[in-house]
Amino acid sequence: MKIIRWIAGITVAAIAALAIWLYAPDKPRAALEAAYPGEYRTVDGTRLRLRDTGPRDGPAVILLHGFGASLETWEGWARPLSARYRVIRFDLPGFGLTGADPTGDYSDARAVQLMAGLMDQLGVARASVIGNSLGGRIAWTFAAQQPDRVERLVLCDTAAVIGPASVWNERVAGIRKSGLAAIAPGVMERWFTAPFRAANPVIMQGCINMVARNTLDGYVGCALAVRDADLRADGARIAAPTLVIVGDQDPATPPA
Repeated sequence: MKIIRWIAGITVAAIAALAIWLYAPDKPRAALEAAYPGEYRTVDGTRLRLRDTGPRDGPAVILLHGFGASLETWEGWARPLSARYRVIRFDLPGFGLTGADPTGDYSDARAVQLMAGLMDQLGVARASVIGNSLGGRIAWTFAAQQPDRVERLVLCDTAAVIGPASVWNERVAGIRKSGLAAIAPGVMERWFTAPFRAANPVIMQGCINMVARNTLDGYVGCALAVRDADLRADGARIAAPTLVIVGDQDPATPPA
């Protein structure tokens, strides 16, 4: 794997969230779908919400968001990239307006299957893939398993193994006991530095709402999938030129 490591001053999640849209968790689903732009494609029985912008004949770029987030976290990247590239982003199963996967399978292999199927539907044979956090794990797996479909790869704040199993077990237990709304404020402490949180209360509330409105089953399913996954063997199979970006204050995936 060809790697350039850029140690960023703050996490990519913090940068992306500067353009976060304010989710209202008490709105019915129909109102949310009407309020937030996107189209829907059903891939292997799962209804995916996506945005496909930029010239259709331009080089394709796929943006994969992080754990608990949605495609809106890439808004600040998608707009400038769309001037030249065909930019595709979608809510990963378990999150955003895609919601729970009816199969109950949130493994990286399932995500790769859905991503390949979506590319087929959109007529995209090959793309550069950029993934953050959970999206980075999926991008990593996709590049290893389907190298002919990846032009270039960017992995943002991700790792082959994220945290010990005990961390995920505690998080899942807390969610099942108290719900997503109860744990959402604590998630902000992992996503953003204390100075950023203090200076950006509107962004913080928007991100709290975004986490809280995810489906419980999807959130838990993804947490357990991350807990059980180990991508270290896949690293040697990645052939695409790869850029690794790490936030020097990211507690979940700190620089090695």
